[in-house]
Amino acid sequence: MNIPIRRTAGLFAAAAVLPLALTACSDSGSEAGTSGSSNKASARATKSSDDMGGSTVAGGGTDRPFGPACSSVPKNGAGSFDGMAKDPVATAASNNPALSTLVAAVKKAGLVDTLNNAQNITVFAPTDDAFEKIPKATLDKVLADKAQLTKILTYHVVGTKLTPKDLENGSFDTLETSKVMTSGSGESYTVNDSAEVVCGNVKTANANVYIIDTVLMPKS
Repeated sequence: MNIPIRRTAGLFAAAAVLPLALTACSDSGSEAGTSGSSNKASARATKSSDDMGGSTVAGGGTDRPFGPACSSVPKNGAGSFDGMAKDPVATAASNNPALSTLVAAVKKAGLVDTLNNAQNITVFAPTDDAFEKIPKATLDKVLADKAQLTKILTYHVVGTKLTPKDLENGSFDTLETSKVMTSGSGESYTVNDSAEVVCGNVKTANANVYIIDTVLMPKS
């Protein structure tokens, strides 16, 4: 499964100059809120935020996961929102069944420790279905080229934690060093005008994660 390292030094050297450099962080993270219920409508509204692992924020929104694919996230265990919030991002992703191809690619590129030890990052995480949009021959070629795979994967990482509000009209430097563009509002966001956020604002111990339906490709 290990692919010989080629041309990766330049990528990581470039990554080191990001304003928010990647530094070692604790594997522990903040736990998401616990669920609850109330007979009063106002109490139910407050509890609905806690159930999704978040709290009310300015503007009347909630700091919680959102999107159609969030319903498929396990309700309990390491792959649940509560469970993912306790683990660093690569470990958290490995517990989400919809991200198995991404996790395998991260392992092939040797980026598990890089992502787990990073501090305060955002990861745009393509689903398995997103990878299936790529022709098999092309995907196999990318997975066999560690340098190219690293370039693609690091293009999905931004060196700061992004909130949904940040995504409304954003342009962000990635770990790969080129920019990723975001737009949208409410609970509907796109990345590079091609990838839809299908489950956004997922918290891990060291990252905010936005699960997307298309693999992002940096310019050559």
